[in-house]
Amino acid sequence: MANQLDCPHFDAGECTSCQWLEIPYPQQIEQKIADLKRLVQPYFLPTSEMLSPVLSPISHFRNKAKMVVSGSVEKPILGILTDPNDPQTAVDLTDCLLYPATFQHLFPILKIFIGRAGLVPYNIARRRGELKYILLTQSEYNQSVMIRFVLKSELKRPLVERELPFLLAQLPENSVVSLNIQPQHSAVLEGEQEIFLTPQRVLEEYFNQIPLFIRPQGFFQTNPSVAKQLYATAQHWAEDLPITHFWDLFCGVGGFGLHCLTSLQKKNPKASLTGIEISVSAIESATQSAQKLGLRNIHFDSLDSAQFALNHHGYVPELVIVNPPRRGIGKPLAEFLNQLGSTYLIYSSCNAQTMAKDFAVLTHYELVKIQLFDMFPHTAHYEVLTLLVRKSVN
Repeated sequence: MANQLDCPHFDAGECTSCQWLEIPYPQQIEQKIADLKRLVQPYFLPTSEMLSPVLSPISHFRNKAKMVVSGSVEKPILGILTDPNDPQTAVDLTDCLLYPATFQHLFPILKIFIGRAGLVPYNIARRRGELKYILLTQSEYNQSVMIRFVLKSELKRPLVERELPFLLAQLPENSVVSLNIQPQHSAVLEGEQEIFLTPQRVLEEYFNQIPLFIRPQGFFQTNPSVAKQLYATAQHWAEDLPITHFWDLFCGVGGFGLHCLTSLQKKNPKASLTGIEISVSAIESATQSAQKLGLRNIHFDSLDSAQFALNHHGYVPELVIVNPPRRGIGKPLAEFLNQLGSTYLIYSSCNAQTMAKDFAVLTHYELVKIQLFDMFPHTAHYEVLTLLVRKSVN
């Protein structure tokens, strides 16, 4: 495996999203491990185990692209603006080495479609134009794609629908095309209104034989290769634990909970899962996955995870899985988990700094296992999975 990417955009100073691109990949991993060890050192016991890091491919690992559209309708530029207020600073990133190779075939088709549908790129300085962004996501499972055109208004919808057969003829089966209406004059990526132009409204993905569904405006891991191993590891850690009831808080589309319940029910058919996530579309995806798997004793609900937990009265789950956003679970939820008394916690974090702050509050638990997952190569960011056990039972 090559240890370094050669990117002309980085070399030219046009795109610096991959801040660590000049650092050979093995050294990137060393620096991330050192950072993680520093953060968890106060909670690392002689009995704690740090497992080997899970590595990523260094190129073509992303399943998603967010392209700012600039230039002209005849010659659109898909990429970024180095100065968001100056269309003259556009950089074409259709050759970005992080995207799937199939996107290289798709970008030229999209540029032709923009011209045919008369989608004039939005000019921030002049407040004119219609097309702001194109958001792409691909399913590794069947190569189908989701294409979302972020527009200022519905003005061009008739032209887009007229030219849609041209686009669909060149897309894989079961692809999704939609218009997202974002009328604000701001750098907001997407609006609330989603107009589907295809019968298909979700992408189907499979991680470790678990069906997962990607919807517009819903969060989904951007590095499938590493995400599969992240979910499989949580599944492996949970499957031998004595668990009948467990919670998956901040559950998203259900990746952690579905993986764990599938293996737990093989040994204990009565095992049950409650999954909580504030995003309605994510809960719809999680419910669809559970139905496709034919799982019983499973309930997903669209609620604030912290509020659900704090308002809970009744049984105590043996395991709580938390996968919070970058801010962490926060002091109130951490203190509640101390009092709740679950035997095990699985904490997945995309921000080890806030995770360490949460560990400082989770005084009733001790660290059993920790593993780094390199979800974001060429940056300082990483994912980390931890298993904690209640001190009184260890």
